[in-house]
Amino acid sequence: MSTTVAFERPNIVIILADDLGYGSLNSYGADESHIRTPNIDRLSISGRRFTDANTPSSVCSPTRYGLLTGRYDWRTDQKHGVLSTTDPLHIDTSRSTIATLLKSAGYRTAAIGKWHLGYGTEKHDFTKPLSPGPLDLGFDYHFAVPQNHGDASGVYVRNQSVVGLRSDQKIKAGKSSYGRDFMGIDAPQRIDENVMEELTSDAIRWLQQKDSKPFFLYFAPVAIHFPYTPSEQTKGKSGSGLYGDWIHELDLSVGRILNTLDRMKVTDNTLIIFTSDNGGVLMTSGDRPEAEAYRAGLHCNGKWRGRKHSIYEGGFRVPFIVSWPGHVDAGSSCDQTISLVDMYATLAAIVNQPVPADKSVAEDSFNVLPAILGVPSPNPLRPSMILHSPNGNFAIRRGPWKYIEGKSSPTLKKVPQREELHAALYNLQDDPSEQKNVHVEHPDVAKDLSDLLNKQRNSGRSR
Repeated sequence: MSTTVAFERPNIVIILADDLGYGSLNSYGADESHIRTPNIDRLSISGRRFTDANTPSSVCSPTRYGLLTGRYDWRTDQKHGVLSTTDPLHIDTSRSTIATLLKSAGYRTAAIGKWHLGYGTEKHDFTKPLSPGPLDLGFDYHFAVPQNHGDASGVYVRNQSVVGLRSDQKIKAGKSSYGRDFMGIDAPQRIDENVMEELTSDAIRWLQQKDSKPFFLYFAPVAIHFPYTPSEQTKGKSGSGLYGDWIHELDLSVGRILNTLDRMKVTDNTLIIFTSDNGGVLMTSGDRPEAEAYRAGLHCNGKWRGRKHSIYEGGFRVPFIVSWPGHVDAGSSCDQTISLVDMYATLAAIVNQPVPADKSVAEDSFNVLPAILGVPSPNPLRPSMILHSPNGNFAIRRGPWKYIEGKSSPTLKKVPQREELHAALYNLQDDPSEQKNVHVEHPDVAKDLSDLLNKQRNSGRSR
């Protein structure tokens, strides 16, 4: 099948889970005695499962920036960490996003779920209009948790304002699960156990609107980010405690979305992409739910070393499943290396709007549609790929090799003392768990990759 064929514009749904590690689904090796993910695995049965899909960052907001813009986030002024609850809009309104791309192709568009990309032009006041925001980035509709599940805002945002805002006065709202005071915005406060149901129901309402246009839904569930707050419907149902129950909550949400598409009779013309913003929070000791799940036998990141925040594969390697009936072979798999940054160029190819090579558009995004469609390619679709951890440490992959620069961001006020902050070279084909640093044995490979990393950093683009 040629990727130059003109497609009838499919509906497009991107589901971006939060902190869901590679080994956290049955279709990616999790045992059913620990968790059961039948709804997400429906996508694997009907579509294609990728084994080497990667996030550009091992934390959330940089990955979300990369997914929507096709550009690595470290090219912005965000050199480490993530955005705070009141930070300004992180995507420049002049920059093209997946939403502006698809809107220009005739789609109606929505961003529902966790946002974590800021609002306004400076530190924002939630009692004022939250503009610019998603509506200025190509989205027609927006309903969101502003930053994280359990974040300090404690409220929902719809379009450009807090839902149910009553006044600009502060109210007593208690402390969040992080131990910090809520901001006390005078509006109905979110109930953590209800958030997934409310986000999913809003997405369903939006999908069911009567409209002749194809739709693009960017749905970003808060699960499975801390705090772990499964509803009564899923609490106690897994074999791995609250952590596993929270994965069940995510699966329940995905099932509701899929069932809605079935009822609407649009599944056959809908491209669905399910993935995660970074690896899972792996803990092996202590009394936190993550450690309880690990002791029960659930290895959230599978065989990969590391976890969310790290520079190792466990921080970046994520589930990535594509379902598109009639175009993607059912029950298939793909081992091509891809990045979530590639979604811009790939969707552009589907709607026949090629990405210009000489403009500030999706500078790091490669068209991986052949991998999705199962079209053989003699060469890798992505020649190399840069990874970035929240302390500013860079890594680059090319072929079987992964080179870790081992330096933190110079803008960090306090450099974390981590084992990964030293130069390293791994052959992921021979050593997928990154146990043997072969930097000394292969200095020429390390130098080549270091030079390539510097070239791509300095040039402002990698394609």
